[in-house]
Amino acid sequence: MPKDIFLKKIVSYSDANHLLDHRKKYLVALSGGADSVALLVALHELGYQMEGVHCNFHLRGDESDRDEVFCKTLCERLGVILHVAHFATVEYAKDHKISIEMAARDLRYNYFEKLRLDVGADDIAVAHHRDDSVETVLLNLIRGTGMRGLTGIAPRRGHIIRPLLGVGRSDIEEFLLSRNQTFMTDSSNLQDDVMRNKVRLNVIPAMCEINPSAVDSILLTATRLNEALDIFEQTMKEKVANASMPSDIPEREVYSIDKINDEYTLFYILRPLGFLSAMIQDIYSRLHIVDSGAVFNSATHELLIDRGKMLIQPIQNTSIRYKFPIEGKYIVNDKWAVRISLVENNKHFCLSRENSHACLDASKLSFPLYLRTTKSGDRFHPLGMNGSKLVSDFLTDQKINLFDKRQQWILTDSEGQILWVVGRRIDHHCRVTETTQRVVVIELVAVADPPSS
Repeated sequence: MPKDIFLKKIVSYSDANHLLDHRKKYLVALSGGADSVALLVALHELGYQMEGVHCNFHLRGDESDRDEVFCKTLCERLGVILHVAHFATVEYAKDHKISIEMAARDLRYNYFEKLRLDVGADDIAVAHHRDDSVETVLLNLIRGTGMRGLTGIAPRRGHIIRPLLGVGRSDIEEFLLSRNQTFMTDSSNLQDDVMRNKVRLNVIPAMCEINPSAVDSILLTATRLNEALDIFEQTMKEKVANASMPSDIPEREVYSIDKINDEYTLFYILRPLGFLSAMIQDIYSRLHIVDSGAVFNSATHELLIDRGKMLIQPIQNTSIRYKFPIEGKYIVNDKWAVRISLVENNKHFCLSRENSHACLDASKLSFPLYLRTTKSGDRFHPLGMNGSKLVSDFLTDQKINLFDKRQQWILTDSEGQILWVVGRRIDHHCRVTETTQRVVVIELVAVADPPSS
């Protein structure tokens, strides 16, 4: 154990959270600011295998280039390999329609992971410290995130480790002063024009005026909450499992609305799927009162309320269209194929009643055939019924939910005539009758099925 108190705190915290190992190699994120400089110098003094990585986001003009030069000089003096990456951050943010802060974060961490794999490093050390964790707790409290957001910054998330969470900003400044080690100051951090800066420069100092131990108190509460959450989350997993229902579609989750009787159960289900807190509140307020058919979207998933059930699935592209010019077997996705045969309607022919088969009068249709999903206004004459009907209304009568309606396959001929609502009903006009001479047999088969001989 080192004699220096600052280094002792790093080693003690890292040991308690299994962060550092002299047998492993680390990348150290180096911005040039006090925190990252202290991290680099401390890990160097502690003898860990490491390489530095600096990102120039070109957001602060000459300051950005100044920081890069400083990092290169520091690493040269310490004998540490430094990797430097340049990013067109503003352009990336515009292209992806995200904030500059989020763009810089995405670029930084994507590059870190790629570089980690390229150089064979085990983890990436970043310089978040105790005060950053307190800021995060307060920001999440202001934003109204869930309880997990009130536990502060985690010591490890995947391959990102944070060895400085056991020390504060004043510890870092004292350590650098004791080493006569300079660092760069990001002028944007001195302006209270963004939320985190306002918390750092205004809110925390005000709280410390009320209670000089405010930072320690918040961290202690976050630690206790983290311990309590482990118990709480086990309870939540049991409640979610109790509400869960079987689903015929692997990527779809189905829940009984009657068993979602508190907002946090809903939050626990939806938050990992990209639904924001305000939207989850709105969904819960309407969950037990809205009619079937209400749909809510996150960036990646969609939620449907349908007859006492809540269905959730990834947002899908339902605009599929496949062309079948002649007889044969056609693979339409990794699960299903369509087999088309033309046979004589004689004493050897047996009309199939299977839902996966459609037998159609060849004289009543024209090739090529097309397989697509439903669209607004689709109409056909269901077999055995009087008159035509909207496909949407037909599916509603079949108690098909909105998600499955949108993904329902329709088979048409070259004229756009609907021949088959696949797996459910053929069109009455195309049915096989006593006068039918040739029959088009269409089969929906699993891809694994062997082709017909």
